[in-house]
Amino acid sequence: MLHPLRKVVLARPNCRLFSVSQNYWHAKKGLVLGVYEKDKEDDSLHFTEAAESFDRSVSGKLSELLSISGPALKKGKNRIFYGVHKDFPSVVVVGLGKTSANVCTKENWDTCKENIRAAVSAGCRLLQDLEVPELEVDPCGDAQAAAEGAVLGLFQYDEFKQKKKMAVKTKLHGSSGTDGWERGVLYGEGQNLARRLMEAPANHVTPTFFAKTIEQELAPFSDKVTVHKRPQSWIEGQQMGAFLSVSKGSEEPPVFLELHYNGNPDSSQPPVVLVGKGITFDSGGISLKPSSGMDAMRADMGGAATVCSSIVTAAALKLPINIIGLAPLCENMPSGKANKPGDVVRAKNGKTIQVDNTDAEGRLILADALCYAHSFKPKAIVNAATLTGAMDVALGSAATGVFTNSDWLWDRLHKASIATGDRVWRMPLSGGACTAAAFLGEFVTATHWAHLDIAGVMSNKDEVPYLRKGMSGRPTRTLVEFAAGLSAEP
Repeated sequence: MLHPLRKVVLARPNCRLFSVSQNYWHAKKGLVLGVYEKDKEDDSLHFTEAAESFDRSVSGKLSELLSISGPALKKGKNRIFYGVHKDFPSVVVVGLGKTSANVCTKENWDTCKENIRAAVSAGCRLLQDLEVPELEVDPCGDAQAAAEGAVLGLFQYDEFKQKKKMAVKTKLHGSSGTDGWERGVLYGEGQNLARRLMEAPANHVTPTFFAKTIEQELAPFSDKVTVHKRPQSWIEGQQMGAFLSVSKGSEEPPVFLELHYNGNPDSSQPPVVLVGKGITFDSGGISLKPSSGMDAMRADMGGAATVCSSIVTAAALKLPINIIGLAPLCENMPSGKANKPGDVVRAKNGKTIQVDNTDAEGRLILADALCYAHSFKPKAIVNAATLTGAMDVALGSAATGVFTNSDWLWDRLHKASIATGDRVWRMPLSGGACTAAAFLGEFVTATHWAHLDIAGVMSNKDEVPYLRKGMSGRPTRTLVEFAAGLSAEP
């Protein structure tokens, strides 16, 4: 960072020097603008529409500085300039890749949207590191993707740190794409809600706290949302023996969180039911996990976090669809009351289950939740869970594994993931992850059901460039986009 008392001196050929004090630019706003890679046939700069307009407003200073400051910007790279404009003392230009980028059939995502998210995220982070408090962002031809990149890129979980990242306000630069920008902000904030829940320490996010947080997030939409925080007595009355067998090992009481979003004016329309695994901490139980990396099991409720956050987002978007969210919430802990290897428990539908390994608790709590889901006569059931290490081996962080009995449902989930860049990948019924999926299938009679194993996408190192290192909140945006797509169908 520049010294507080130092003058910033910028020069360009054949022009006079101009200077701007540190205090001048620091108190003002920053601007993120996009530029495309040069074509082989055309060596000229290719600004976005907003960047081109800005360059004209400063009499070509931006394009001139870009040309003398180094090689052409490649995809994901950025460059910062100071003192170019009196309203924006800090201007970051980000590389958007080629103008010809579109849906890539090999990668199964929209390359243009992904390039925008990554570029905008990098630009916003750079200005955040320079403690610029307000940013305006170029829509880059897709305001929703730009907003998602900004909101997701600026997220940092530092609730318990004394020194926190500067909170940065972002807004759209110009008036083109306002609706898309607002939609993208909601998509990004929804995923950030899931990230916040997954990242928080397990002694803070207990089943009770999780349920209370989601209830608070849905409070502004109380005219269309009903929240039920079902206590242990209700769970016992529902004869959810599999769920109770997991929760009994912990001192924390279980909660069965049930959310009803009634967005369709026709209340008789069957709902989509989303079910999320809600283990707020997974020690493995009596089959104790290795201590190395066990702290990450605070995010073993990632399925519940993404499902509940997607419903919060759907409500904020006012999607005309009926959605029910179910999240069995508990801890999996070792104690004198905990499940033991070899125990036999009885699920809600009467089936008995032998527990060979108490660390396979996710399928137990989901079994009862899936049985309960059928009572709503749903149009489709989609469950999400950090279920198996085998899924991480199979796909890593590249995509969420999908096991489904419905081509209709797969097509809609796949289409949604292409748009969001948070991909899904259809899996066959073989292997370790598939055994877990087949187990869950024993508790499903619905025609359209999909199991999303999100173990591989639970956290992010550097695989997704617009997410910081930590819990990812994936695939919240894909679930929202899926719901939005269904709501638009006749």
